[in-house]
Amino acid sequence: MLAGLYGYIADLSEGVLMTLSLTFSSLLVGTIIAVIGTLLLTVKYKSVYWLVKCYLTLFTGTPLLVQIFLIYYGSGQFEWLKESRAWVLLSEPWFCAVLALSLNCGAYTTLLFHGALSSINRGQWESCQSLGMSHSQTLKVLMPYALKRAYPAYSNEVVLLLKGSSLASTITIMDIMGWSQRINAQTYDTLMVFGAAGLLYLLLNLIITVFMRLFEKRLLAFEQV
Repeated sequence: MLAGLYGYIADLSEGVLMTLSLTFSSLLVGTIIAVIGTLLLTVKYKSVYWLVKCYLTLFTGTPLLVQIFLIYYGSGQFEWLKESRAWVLLSEPWFCAVLALSLNCGAYTTLLFHGALSSINRGQWESCQSLGMSHSQTLKVLMPYALKRAYPAYSNEVVLLLKGSSLASTITIMDIMGWSQRINAQTYDTLMVFGAAGLLYLLLNLIITVFMRLFEKRLLAFEQV
């Protein structure tokens, strides 16, 4: 039994690089979106504020699987889009998966970052204003501090993103789950195949969690003094 499990793990390792590429590409783009979204939520223009709020509501209020399907399959319903240069990217499963994961990750991370920024003591905002700093200058000072405070929750978002990347297999991407489905269709050994997939995801999550916790200790060392 163990020999068979190890054999499946070895077979499924073919999809590890694809899983990691989906996760970290989406994490990078999603974090950039989150920083921009957090900054836009602080502007005084109501139209911009509500536009960001609509984006957050849309991507946090609907299932990730639906978002992946709408981006990958839904974009093909528009002839003008299929005739545009963007179709070169939108016809690629990997790009569509990363786009969906990035937008979803960006929405949740925006909530984390904005929450951390809003939790900063009002006195610190007033101190910056008393020094004659503009709104943008104040954000340059306080935003890095807010991001550090949001890091513990952000590390959990990384783990959730890794697990969420498994849904990319529904649009023909051969990640860990994609290989699991192919091997299961060949062997019908469902328990062992998906058990091996679960162990691989567990191992990756443990490695990422340990790395994130070590980095957190270094990043937040100033608060432990």
